[in-house]
Amino acid sequence: MKNIVIFGAPGSGKGTQSDKLIEKYGLEHISTGDVLRAEIKKGTELGKTAQQFIDNGQLIPDDLMVSILASVYDSFGREHKGVIFDGFPRTIPQAEALKKMLAERGDSIAAMLELDVPEDELMKRLLLRG
Repeated sequence: MKNIVIFGAPGSGKGTQSDKLIEKYGLEHISTGDVLRAEIKKGTELGKTAQQFIDNGQLIPDDLMVSILASVYDSFGREHKGVIFDGFPRTIPQAEALKKMLAERGDSIAAMLELDVPEDELMKRLLLRG
């Protein structure tokens, strides 16, 4: 199983590179932003709890985010080839929580990919998005 963490600044190409890895290796994809929006839209209990934090201008606690990620990860079943984690973890405690969540399932992270893009290039990419 190839569980991969991909990280970098907004505009660094995480989505583009994730799509290439998904196509080549048949991996699943978990983007924390997409997952949060989906949980909130579906009105799940986790989504409702996350929405309360957002409405109060607070960051979503790590344990809640890991619970949401675990739910999505488990939805892929045991036969998946691996998952790309896009946008999580961002801190050492989040990395430790992700490692623990995966270990509880007998899984681990196979690789971490940092996309390092010069700041002027990031600015150009983000301006083109707008």
